[in-house]
Amino acid sequence: MSETRAFIFDMDGVIVHSNPYHKIALQKFVSAHGRDLTEHELIERIYGRTNKEWLTNFFGKLPPEKLQRYAEEKEVIYRDIFRKDIRPVEGLVEFLELLDKEGIPRAIATSAPPSNVDFTLDNTGTRRYFKTILDETFVSNSKPHPEIYLKAAAALQLAPPQCVVIEDSLSGVKAAKSAGCKVIGITTTHSPEELRETDHVINDFKDLDPMELLKELFGR
Repeated sequence: MSETRAFIFDMDGVIVHSNPYHKIALQKFVSAHGRDLTEHELIERIYGRTNKEWLTNFFGKLPPEKLQRYAEEKEVIYRDIFRKDIRPVEGLVEFLELLDKEGIPRAIATSAPPSNVDFTLDNTGTRRYFKTILDETFVSNSKPHPEIYLKAAAALQLAPPQCVVIEDSLSGVKAAKSAGCKVIGITTTHSPEELRETDHVINDFKDLDPMELLKELFGR
């Protein structure tokens, strides 16, 4: 196995602190369709999952055209309310610059639809840092299934144990661990205690040295 290491970034809660806005959008959306949404349902049934999975879990089996319509309806609400506030997580751009300088490969692996990926990367100026981007259209199985991280590692032409995943959701942490990756938990959505299954916990990217981080995670 080569000594190359890579960083794989989830998007929501990692690139941007978006989950509070997703929460508002989800509540507005389900309320418009005559339902209520609990905190438990958010954590256990929605965060980290594709629209296809959580909508089916929540509303039952839907015709494909209705499923697509519901998904886009929710995402339009989300983008409208987040647009004025969207910015990268603190220290992210500086961290990405260091990765770029060191020639460390990186990818995005997200359960979000392509429209949200474009919205996020274009409004944070971070697209140029990522040549490899996997969104919900690349997988059949949502997190906590490891599929997206196995495919992201393959796209980087690396084995999963060579990759460090940065995740905020518990389902995402399970997915990355199941894939065999090292996992950094970021506390935008969960507490350090809730992220105890990860290999390292951060609050943001401020003053984070990727080389020191890799040394800590891999021992050299």
